[in-house]
Amino acid sequence: VGAADFAGLSDVSIAEDIPVEGDITVPLSSHGVDDEVSTLDEPVKDTILRDLRAVGQKFVHVMYPKESSALLRDWDLWGPLLLCVSLALMLQGSAADNQNDSGPQFAEVFVIIWFGSIIITLNSKLLGGTISFFQSLCVLGYCILPLTVAMLVCRLVLLGSAGSVSFIIRLVVVTASFCWSTFASTAFLADSQPPNRKALVVYPVFLFYFVIGWMILTFSPSH
Repeated sequence: VGAADFAGLSDVSIAEDIPVEGDITVPLSSHGVDDEVSTLDEPVKDTILRDLRAVGQKFVHVMYPKESSALLRDWDLWGPLLLCVSLALMLQGSAADNQNDSGPQFAEVFVIIWFGSIIITLNSKLLGGTISFFQSLCVLGYCILPLTVAMLVCRLVLLGSAGSVSFIIRLVVVTASFCWSTFASTAFLADSQPPNRKALVVYPVFLFYFVIGWMILTFSPSH
């Protein structure tokens, strides 16, 4: 191959009717996007308030469950941590604790919630789910909100009396919260699972919230 073979390449031109694809222009709004994402120069107060608003919005999504990608797209673990700590603290001081029985301690509740969430997440991934590990933890953790509210209501009910009427009220509240938590979590996680394996994913979620609901229902304050 000599120089003469490439001599004609300079005469090659692109026909006018052939479109040339591509765009090498730089978007004018690129700096604005970087400024919105970067929080290095943002005051700590603004950062905390923004995170609290994001957590509050996720709480609203859980209380009004629908097919929304908010919990999956903007996942965080602050809300689940807050709910887990709150629920574990409210489950303290039971009569079973004072009798050295099998009453749930703070560490036990903490481990049950997080270990159960991890097992459900691994099960979802092994069954072919497309959701990420931390997204699943976020959804399962935020959906504890109805059960946490149920725990608060049960403690208020137990302040009055601990008779059969009190038990019926607590049973209704815990059952409704359990159903709400299960429904909310499956509403967010269903689309990320294969259609023929959704039941295998929902069943561990059912057991997970059932255990938490049982701990709430069987709670009795110490006197």
